[in-house]
Amino acid sequence: MENEAMNMMNDGTSARAGLEEDVEQYLVFRCDALRIGVRVDCVVEALINQTITPLPMLPDYVCGIINLRGEVVPVVSIRLRLGKPSAEEKSIIVLNINGTQLGILVDQVDQMVKLPCSSILPVPATNSQKLMCGMSSLPDGGTMLELDSAALLES
Repeated sequence: MENEAMNMMNDGTSARAGLEEDVEQYLVFRCDALRIGVRVDCVVEALINQTITPLPMLPDYVCGIINLRGEVVPVVSIRLRLGKPSAEEKSIIVLNINGTQLGILVDQVDQMVKLPCSSILPVPATNSQKLMCGMSSLPDGGTMLELDSAALLES
């Protein structure tokens, strides 16, 4: 009888495991009216009011560099990279993209969310925004665009 109960528990557990959906965790930030998410496995840390040292002769969206515990990290404005007008951006999200650290300057860090992988939809084919690779509805009813982190390193 005890073995039978154990078998049923094991069967129930394995059945539940089969029904669980893969989820991905995102750090959601704001840029103008957009809510953009970046996969948490790329995020190193979020910083507020960090001093950025400007560098000459770079594209306008490259704000400069920061010193992160002795490591020089370039910082790009996500607003300018998306072709939006400049504004006062206060938060830097440091990303690790294939071993390269890059800071993105954003308006505001919003929230962390877990989303089922099946809820991430491809961006429409007519979308000219090359920095986004997906979109999803958020639990609060808003919409999140998924940032293609690797595309930030391309010119």
